[in-house]
Amino acid sequence: MIELLQNLGKNTRTGFTKLGRGTFFLIQTISGMLSVLPRPRLLLNQMYSVGVLSFLIIVISGLFVGMVLGLQGYYILSDFGAEETLGVMVAASLVRELGPVVSALLFAGRAGSALTAEIGLMKATEQLSGMEMMAVDPIKRIISPRFLAGLLSMPLLAALFSAVGIIGGQMVGSGLLGVDEGAYWAQMQAKLDFQDDIINGVIKSLVFGFVASWIALFEGYDAIPTSEGVSRATTRTVVNSAFSILGLDFILTALMFGDN
Repeated sequence: MIELLQNLGKNTRTGFTKLGRGTFFLIQTISGMLSVLPRPRLLLNQMYSVGVLSFLIIVISGLFVGMVLGLQGYYILSDFGAEETLGVMVAASLVRELGPVVSALLFAGRAGSALTAEIGLMKATEQLSGMEMMAVDPIKRIISPRFLAGLLSMPLLAALFSAVGIIGGQMVGSGLLGVDEGAYWAQMQAKLDFQDDIINGVIKSLVFGFVASWIALFEGYDAIPTSEGVSRATTRTVVNSAFSILGLDFILTALMFGDN
């Protein structure tokens, strides 16, 4: 029993210590973002790395998620004679929840793990230490551009996921199941609210991009500089990002739609 309490106390202290290092790392990263603006090429290169290279998995996933929503939604709505509202159900599900959440999970799995591995390998091969010896701040030169790129790319990827998913739902609903195409788009445009649905979805994607980028970069920067340490940091990035995204989604949903 005593050993259990000792381990619990040790793990708690280690967790709070790591949280403190992560918070200090985040403050340094945010303060270094101003140095990225005079060098837009750094930002564009990283947006290509974390955003454009995630395009394919986002588009394919969004298409199939939208098609599944269209298929399942039609079978549910047909029981109530409300097939014409399929567009509302698909669009609301994607814009409010599935678009930001699934995009963030895919982003963490593809771009987040790549960022952690990249930064971890730079630390293991002493590239970050070499930059410090040359009076170059690795936070401003390496970390901040990647953090800003992840923050800006995430809303764009979520919007792309939702847009492709809506098209996928229309392909199944109108092309396969016979839902009127005009009704699909008209009902969706009439029922979706710009503030409650679209803006809240963008806010969610920004928060998820912020957290996923922070976790990915910190885990890489804080990784033990060995091959095993980098691999474990990459695993922690995916797991911790998934837990954070899902937990924050519940909190944000409760705050945004709790009064509706």
